[in-house]
Amino acid sequence: MKQPRIVLVNTSHPGNIGAAARAMKNMGLCELCLVDPQRYPSAEATARASGADDLLARAKCFGTLDEAIADAVLVIGASARSRSLPVPRLDPRTCAQLLDEQPDAGTVAILFGRERTGLSNEELDRCHYLLQIPCNPEYPSLNIAAAVQIIAYEIRMLAGHEGWGGEPEIDYATAQQMEQFYYHLEETLVELEFLDPANPKQLMRRLRRMFGRTRPDQNEINILRGILTATNKKCR
Repeated sequence: MKQPRIVLVNTSHPGNIGAAARAMKNMGLCELCLVDPQRYPSAEATARASGADDLLARAKCFGTLDEAIADAVLVIGASARSRSLPVPRLDPRTCAQLLDEQPDAGTVAILFGRERTGLSNEELDRCHYLLQIPCNPEYPSLNIAAAVQIIAYEIRMLAGHEGWGGEPEIDYATAQQMEQFYYHLEETLVELEFLDPANPKQLMRRLRRMFGRTRPDQNEINILRGILTATNKKCR
């Protein structure tokens, strides 16, 4: 199993960034990405890291989520809230098992949202799976660092003490390539008058869910883009 990256989105409290880094280092994870943190770098983050400040020093900062997951081939979003559109769901243990089955888990991104509101629907549209930690239904609120710790522990248990290794065998399309495909697909559906941009309803979100479940590889996404290009030429 290769390491997934942990992506914290728009974190408001720098102490949570430091505590998440400490939780990661406890379990041997080292790839931390920060998307538009509200206060970072911060002495509070370094203090809460408590010896994991090397992870903070190596953390990559991005302005947008799309930049942070551009090369990821599997994106998993952690959220306590249920969503209107069905998304395949995982608990921490089945998430670790899924990663263990992936020959390319080094390009898996696990997303954690804002302290108060979590991940938006648009951000979850980028995810193949919704990750939920079973909690007391009367008090489901869980600190970000605690959530990272639970998931990192389950990953560590399956990875074993030897850590992570292995080379990718399946050349899946990256998140950036999928976003380019969705843009091309939407343009084509509008051109075909199948999609009304003034009244799109949830068509594109449902198509994202469908292709998210199938996870096309590089050849498949090239075939799909080729079909769209041929369709565009025929229409014109």
